[in-house]
Amino acid sequence: MVPERFEPVLRELVPLAERFHAAGHRLYLVGGTVRDLLVASGRTDFDLDLTTDARPPEIKACLEGWADAIWAQGEKFGTIGANKVNPETGETRPYEITTFRAEAYTDDSRKPHVVFADEIEVDLSRRDFTVNAMALELTAAVDGAAGASGDGPAMPTLVDPFNGAVDLVTKTLRTPLGPKVSFSDDPLRMLRAARFIARYQLQPTDELVAAVKEMATRLQIVSAERIRDELDKLMVVDHPTAGLWFLIENGLADEFLPELPAMRLEHDPIHRHKDVLTHSLAVVENVRPPREHPAIESGDRPEFDFRLTRLAALFHDIGKPKTRGYLEGKGTTFHHHDAVGARMTKKRLNALRYSNDDVNAVTELVALHLRFHTYSMGWSDSAVRRYVRDAGPLLQELNVLTRCDCTTRNAKKAARLSRRMDELEERIDELAEVEELAALRPEMDGNAVIGYLGIKPGREVGQALDFLMEIRLEEGLIGEDAVRARLDQWWATRT
Repeated sequence: MVPERFEPVLRELVPLAERFHAAGHRLYLVGGTVRDLLVASGRTDFDLDLTTDARPPEIKACLEGWADAIWAQGEKFGTIGANKVNPETGETRPYEITTFRAEAYTDDSRKPHVVFADEIEVDLSRRDFTVNAMALELTAAVDGAAGASGDGPAMPTLVDPFNGAVDLVTKTLRTPLGPKVSFSDDPLRMLRAARFIARYQLQPTDELVAAVKEMATRLQIVSAERIRDELDKLMVVDHPTAGLWFLIENGLADEFLPELPAMRLEHDPIHRHKDVLTHSLAVVENVRPPREHPAIESGDRPEFDFRLTRLAALFHDIGKPKTRGYLEGKGTTFHHHDAVGARMTKKRLNALRYSNDDVNAVTELVALHLRFHTYSMGWSDSAVRRYVRDAGPLLQELNVLTRCDCTTRNAKKAARLSRRMDELEERIDELAEVEELAALRPEMDGNAVIGYLGIKPGREVGQALDFLMEIRLEEGLIGEDAVRARLDQWWATRT
């Protein structure tokens, strides 16, 4: 009896399995899809990763006549890709089929050296963790279907030589072979362990933790791009805190994000208030996925960029260790940690090879994360305009970050901050109804200034636009006649 959740996946793969079976090859569904099917995760957007004893030329032969497109960019690593259009939905599904392999890094290489294998058990032994080292033999299901009754697919054979199913149930994180062997094969797996700890609430074995502590420096041979991608995956799991602590406590963060453990300092050594690192991780946790924000889900506000906001939360206080000071009567201070932190954030994100857009967005959020608190006298029209202008396209992200930056246990203080943010968003909505807040600009553009004043392009045009922008921010839209009159007055003082 095939469990209901298995049926859509198996039905989709039966025609492909039949082709491999007819050619005398074995085909397996492998990795995360098997894991998520076993735990009944509720996922339906599976990546279909397949493995086979067929070599790349034989894989291509099996795909011919079935796939709508075949690509072989990964052929030297044993991987052939294919696209297939679903006739029912019209959607194109990508597939990757890889020859059984055993791969390992050399001591100083950033790319794996690939060796093909003939048995599925060898391939599974080189997987990262036991919960990912399981496979469903689809070609065995083809044999079963031939002698079975009914219209549904037959249940494939589970191949689980390292007891991954048991580890799923007991929430244990282990490697198929010894962790030192696994992490030597691919040091990125040490970083990947953090994601599995956070996403599936797995408990790493003592042996795995010891290996990470001993081998953390080996992460240096992994490319910045792969580390960046793995960090991104960790940052978007529902609750990343346990994974982030794993990186910090076992020396991995020191290798690619040393500013993170450096935040482990007390605000107040005497009263032992929450340290900067603990606070930062709490802010990260406060930034919740879009589905948990009813206002965003209902379309009342534009959806914020969850990944970038989480990264900004991680980095927002990164400048505090460098700016820590002490003032009599005020205690510990962190003057200008927003500006210092923005510079540090930009440097670190560039080192991790983030895109220019990502670097600029996260850096700007770090630089602006205190801006809300500078408007302590209430939200005048001018204050709202300036706040919106400073935030630009990151307004939603900045508002979410500002709300999440409140981790105080003082209920009155937290409620007061929440009310102020509610007031700000209400004022933004009110002004947006009468003004184009989303695109704040002077009421005259550069060409209009040049034509009206009869001057040539140059520095004076920019100064005029700055003057007009200040009017726009302070007074809003005042009309064409008033703008020209004010511009005349300004120009008269300069000539």
